[in-house]
Amino acid sequence: MRRFSQRSHLVTLSEINITPLLDLAFVLLIIFVITTPLLEQSINLKLPRGGSREKNLNKSDIRTVEISNTGYYALDKKKMPLPQIISQLAGEFRGNQNLVVYIRADKESRYDLVAQVIDGCQKYGITRYSLRTDPTPK
Repeated sequence: MRRFSQRSHLVTLSEINITPLLDLAFVLLIIFVITTPLLEQSINLKLPRGGSREKNLNKSDIRTVEISNTGYYALDKKKMPLPQIISQLAGEFRGNQNLVVYIRADKESRYDLVAQVIDGCQKYGITRYSLRTDPTPK
């Protein structure tokens, strides 16, 4: 960018204006802050009350199957059809015999949706599963 100085000859400015770059960075930061919580939630569930606090388990041994009241399934917060969930659990169970399946079903969901998950697990020998609830407040 060139401008005229008081001495009537051209002077070149070699400064970069970073204000537009900062504006862009702040806009991107705001977009990521708003969209990140939306990406983390898979199915909105209302769990039934009851049960106790969970015991200490190795996090790598736990897989969570979520069942919505409309019949949608999700494995570890990724929506997928039930046969794909069962085959993925069976494959992981072959490599890890300590696998525990947490079944989180909405309190309004039909029992047959839960039974299909349990039957699929038992078909491949997965006998360690837990029906999850909201713990009773003390």
